[in-house]
Amino acid sequence: MRSFHHHLGRAEAVIAGSFLVLMVVLIFAGGVGRLMGYPLNWSGDAATALFAWACFLSADIAWRHNAFMSVDLLIDRLTPSARHALVIANHLIVLAFLAFIVVAGLWLAWISRARTFQGIPNVSYSIVTLSLPIGCALMFMTSAFKLLDHLKAGPRPATEEQ
Repeated sequence: MRSFHHHLGRAEAVIAGSFLVLMVVLIFAGGVGRLMGYPLNWSGDAATALFAWACFLSADIAWRHNAFMSVDLLIDRLTPSARHALVIANHLIVLAFLAFIVVAGLWLAWISRARTFQGIPNVSYSIVTLSLPIGCALMFMTSAFKLLDHLKAGPRPATEEQ
């Protein structure tokens, strides 16, 4: 399972990067088209969809690499066992929140299935709303692995990386 998670992370990075580049190209093409008198009305909507997917995929990538901002001022002053318990509690809260968002996001995608893009008729807006539950499901998987790793490692001194 960890091998799959590792390969999934590499695929996420390629997809998220490609989506960001494509989003910039679409916005630029839309601007040039409008300047030349041939507006690409669909380019903004397509860029919005790509941006949503890139954001949620990138959030999982950042979470995998511990690249989210954190304030450790108080946590570093705790004993190793208290810090260990607090990190476990934090991971459990994150897992519960992500599970809720996956369920709520799937419901949002379901109820928005009839909504279409303004500039792209007959394409469901669920393409955008599905980025939320799928991105959170990926972060849930990452969080579960982080929790398992933390449980295996046990309490550690504050100087070691968490």
